[in-house]
This record gives sequence, C-alpha cells and structure tokens, in this order.
Amino acid sequence: MATLTPTTCGGARPDVHPGADPGADPGADPGDRCAPLAREPLAAEAATTLARTLKALADPARLRLLSLIAAHEGGEACVCDLTGPLGLSQPTVSHHLKVLLEAGLLTREKRGVWAYYTLVGEAMDAVAAALTAPPGRTSTSTC
Repeated sequence: MATLTPTTCGGARPDVHPGADPGADPGADPGDRCAPLAREPLAAEAATTLARTLKALADPARLRLLSLIAAHEGGEACVCDLTGPLGLSQPTVSHHLKVLLEAGLLTREKRGVWAYYTLVGEAMDAVAAALTAPPGRTSTSTC
C-alpha cells in the first residue's frame, strides 16, 4: 500500500487523486484542492483514497492516539508515553500508530531506540475539508 502524503484530499498525492489539480500550490488551503462531498461526486479512486483514510480514523484507540499525541507536550509523543493512557500493550499501540502513519495522519522521527510521533495537521484539515459542505449550503433532503 502506498504511503499517503498530506498534500491533497485525504492525504493522496495529486497524481493519483483524480479530483485534485496536479499544478495546485502545495502550500494552498487543503479545501482548495479537495472538493467536499456536497460540491461534486467523488471519482472512484478519490473515494477509495478517502475511505482508506477514514478507515484509519474509524477506531476508538486510533482516535484517542491522535488526541493524546496532539495534546502531548510539544505535540509529539513516544510509544512509551502512549501505552499507559490507552491501557493497551506496546505492540498493539505500535500497530495502531503504524496504521495512522501509513494513512498519512502521523509522522515518525527515530531518536535512538525510540520513535516519536507527530500529528500531520494538514492531513486532518484535508479530511475535514472533504467532509465539509461549502458555506451556505445545507441539506435539502427530506429523508
């Protein structure tokens, strides 16, 4: 599975995300490169990419990990800082961190024998942008 980078919708690269502009400014707002679901239908490949990212988020332990890392001093945390608060074993926490890392939601920096994880804010912004309706647009469904 390819590692996703936080440069476009759901962490996908512009060259593999059919809805993204390959010439888009990488420093631009993620919402500018990622059409919300309410604006236009997702292409099949874009839906697969976004679903992979959402699947990584759809686990209570992983959501707690993201929250713990973001709230940790300096916005980074070591596995050794995360096992206690989660009440899970180190191998289980490491597995969840690997899933989040592969989804492009975390970065990892090795320091000696320890690995420190940091939240990729741009990736979270891209997911939020994909799921957010444009300003002024509300649901008109009567279902």
